[in-house]
Amino acid sequence: MRLEGKRAIVTGGGSGFGEGIARRFAAEGAQVMVADINAEGAERVAASCGGIACRVDVADGDSVAEMVARAVAEMGRVDILVNNAGITHLPAPMEDVSEADFDRVFAVNCKSVYLTARALVGHMKELGAGAILNVASTAGVSPRPRLNWYNASKGWMNTATKAMAIELAPSGVRVNALNPVAGDTPLLTSFMGEDTPEMRAKFLSTIPIGRFSTPEDLANAALFLCSDEASMVTGVCMEVDGGRCI
Repeated sequence: MRLEGKRAIVTGGGSGFGEGIARRFAAEGAQVMVADINAEGAERVAASCGGIACRVDVADGDSVAEMVARAVAEMGRVDILVNNAGITHLPAPMEDVSEADFDRVFAVNCKSVYLTARALVGHMKELGAGAILNVASTAGVSPRPRLNWYNASKGWMNTATKAMAIELAPSGVRVNALNPVAGDTPLLTSFMGEDTPEMRAKFLSTIPIGRFSTPEDLANAALFLCSDEASMVTGVCMEVDGGRCI
């Protein structure tokens, strides 16, 4: 029960890495708001772990503010925020990615971190404590060709994590990030462009441990970074990647 008594928000919690994190946090004693633009997914995961489901568009300021207000009203406070919601554009030469796709990737992957901080950091400062975890990607550390603007958005998340950490440390708020390698989640097909045995083999060949990451892998790392065991850890962008970035 490493998160007993903690209250957490997990965005993108209705599937994939976010679902794994939400379930693990609940199993470790946290009360969890499962937030997702897919209300059905959020409700399914929340029902399975005794959490609170919340539909949210993380790229919309009013929607994020409503999510945070509801979390504080229903849970009493928010100790942990996991910025997990994310999207990608399909693999393409950088000059062929549409402006609409570029704007969408940066709105969901980057602007959302600003919006959740704007809505929640003041509350955490009042508490004098808090843990924020941004789920970035190995793409932000060791970019893959043809995913250029997705790579850049995740590199932005890593820089934002360090900038947030240094500013919020005196207030007792820690900020860290995870850099997962590709996982067998709903986004995998988008990364690959097509889900074929050949394309999976190509991706796996870049991962020394020889497998994709799993929601459980990310949940284990998230649990440590958001628990009091990591009270001296801030500004870290942890690679959970089977050796891909070595």
